[in-house]
Amino acid sequence: MNNKSQYKTKQRAEITAYLMSKSGEHVTVNDVCKHFEEMGKPIGVTTVYRQLDKMVEEGIVNKYTLDSKSSACYEYVDEHDHSHGLKKCYHCKCDKCGKVIHLHCGEIEELNRHIEDKHGFIINSKRTVFYGLCEECRKAEA
Repeated sequence: MNNKSQYKTKQRAEITAYLMSKSGEHVTVNDVCKHFEEMGKPIGVTTVYRQLDKMVEEGIVNKYTLDSKSSACYEYVDEHDHSHGLKKCYHCKCDKCGKVIHLHCGEIEELNRHIEDKHGFIINSKRTVFYGLCEECRKAEA
């Protein structure tokens, strides 16, 4: 193995370790780059995109595009199931601070089933985003 491929393998391992440390959270390419910059190990934006795209293809990372104004978010798919037996994942985005909350909720799945059964419409949960105010922003406004 030449040094260049060893370096890429090392970068991939480091990116994977970072994503694993953020399990259950969404991160952007900028988050990944900023993390490694702060660690004194900068990784180029193109490299991060390339590695994340490969991980998405391999099924170890999920990619979410919440809207046309936001960067894509990535989430490590870990072996520990945080879905509590629920099949679908939804997202809530704060209008004020931009925070994205990853949500598994039986009541929303019930609504999803109702819409499918009664109205013949299948919702794409990976592209479903609820907009509003997060708890911190609501408290700040109070």
